[in-house]
Amino acid sequence: MRKPILSTGLRWLWLVLVVIVVDFASKQWVMNNMMLHETQPLMPYLNLFYAHNYGAAFSFLADKGGWQRWFFAGIALAIVISLVVMMYRNHASQKIANIAYALIIGGAVGNLFDRSYHGFVVDFIDFYVGNWHFATFNIADCGICIGAALVVLEGFFSPNGKQAKQKG
Repeated sequence: MRKPILSTGLRWLWLVLVVIVVDFASKQWVMNNMMLHETQPLMPYLNLFYAHNYGAAFSFLADKGGWQRWFFAGIALAIVISLVVMMYRNHASQKIANIAYALIIGGAVGNLFDRSYHGFVVDFIDFYVGNWHFATFNIADCGICIGAALVVLEGFFSPNGKQAKQKG
């Protein structure tokens, strides 16, 4: 027997769209208003810095000749499919898990679009302290990181996570 969609975690798919739209709009703004490698200071410790990332996190495999584009696209697609299935299996009331999965899916799709359409991911958020700069990132990356943090936190606070810790 099929479950009503709104009773599953798929009820939270609207959040995927929010992440995708905000990510896309912010990247379009940067591409239309900044030159590649241009810096615009926003406040102490935070700049806009327009960059192209041909690799993954921290430009991992960025210099490998192009095959990594499709490798990372395949990984993103597999993650998106897996998380959509997990959301379908979850009940809508499992808010933390479903929100986490939706944020990760939105971020993965945002970067997947860039990788597929442009051949690179547009990054523009530059956090720094003194001369040390964190890797430049974007809104999609924020969604992925916040979603991953929520998955970890949910493991500590959910009844299932507590039971697993007691048995282990």
